[in-house]
Amino acid sequence: MDPTDIDWDALLAEAIDAMEHAYCPYSNFPVGAAGLTADGWLVSGCNVENAGYGVTLCAECGMVSDLIRSGGGSLVAVVAVNGNEEPVAPCGRCRQLIYEHGGPSCLVLMPDGVAPMTEVLPGAFGPHDLTSVAQAAPASSEEKEGHDGSL
Repeated sequence: MDPTDIDWDALLAEAIDAMEHAYCPYSNFPVGAAGLTADGWLVSGCNVENAGYGVTLCAECGMVSDLIRSGGGSLVAVVAVNGNEEPVAPCGRCRQLIYEHGGPSCLVLMPDGVAPMTEVLPGAFGPHDLTSVAQAAPASSEEKEGHDGSL
């Protein structure tokens, strides 16, 4: 999809609306995310923090949850914004989520402009990697180690 075919203003507005609902009492760093599906639907999410920091949910997690809850589909464009309503780069985990549900051609509004997932997450690991492993025969311990048992 061509970046000019995307209504980036509508996506930004949806992300800002989501950001305004963020639960972030620990970092005070609200984030909202919005995505456009191939079917033209908008999905969104906000960050939800937790006292156990490791179980905090990023805004993009909420957006993907909204995508699945509303019937699924494929993301074609994504925006995440901070409390200043400025685009922010997704973290590594969220880049993986976006790739899983949008693929290599999904467009992401980064702080420096629009980029396809091939630039946002180069060399991405995806479903295709799982099928290639599932079809390969598992290696034996002899193949993993030298013939004398050394690594």
